[in-house]
Amino acid sequence: MLLAIYRYRGFIISSVKRDFQSRYQTSMLGALWLVLQPLAMILVYTLVFSQVMRARMPGEAGPFAYSIYLCSGVLTWALFTEILDKSQNVFLGNANLIKKLSFPKICLPITVILSAVLNFLIIFTLFILFLLFTGNFPNMLFFAVIPLLCVQLIFSVGLGMIFGVMNVFFRDVGQFVTVLLQFWFWFTPVVYVLNSLPEWARHILMYNPMARLMACYQSIFAYHKMPDWYSLWPVLLLGIIFCALGMRLFKKHSADMVDEL
Repeated sequence: MLLAIYRYRGFIISSVKRDFQSRYQTSMLGALWLVLQPLAMILVYTLVFSQVMRARMPGEAGPFAYSIYLCSGVLTWALFTEILDKSQNVFLGNANLIKKLSFPKICLPITVILSAVLNFLIIFTLFILFLLFTGNFPNMLFFAVIPLLCVQLIFSVGLGMIFGVMNVFFRDVGQFVTVLLQFWFWFTPVVYVLNSLPEWARHILMYNPMARLMACYQSIFAYHKMPDWYSLWPVLLLGIIFCALGMRLFKKHSADMVDEL
């Protein structure tokens, strides 16, 4: 499978490029929408919650404290939702391509992942520039983001692969994922500060893998502290299980997808 991905690397790269161009080339503002959409979300939540939440951030009374806390959550959550949303529709959305061309279908999820990571890196770079400009860059702690992103990608890709295969045979999966993400967002400490919740609520939220990841991102950017690496091992383990299950489903039903599509 890895050899097939390498052989079709040109197809994958051109697909990522085509996806990026198709999303922004025909609009007046182009790729600027990539920045404007999360920026609008961040501004709304900052205006609504900043005073309340900033008071609940111990030792973080700076003017940008809550905005940084919010950005670190919103941007990484957007990466998670983009991978999940595109993955669950990756085979259905490319049905004509699958039927007409002979190529390894695993290239399609790879394209989704690379496209999502590219979009994330563009806006994340702007966030880094904001941190540098305001004097809130976490210095060497910043490199702790790399393993966090790796764990998040493993978890997101595994779950996305499962939903993508299932959605070919059970079309309700796409609707389920949309509803799931709406609830999942509010059960993840992206907008609100985890420390503002009662002890029992914090304990329950720790069963949410994304809550653990968000806490680590926010520890780096908002509090300039090393994340709790031990808290991530259940997320990594779950991600590996999801990846293994997703690949098993893909291999088992890959041939049946063409007929089902």
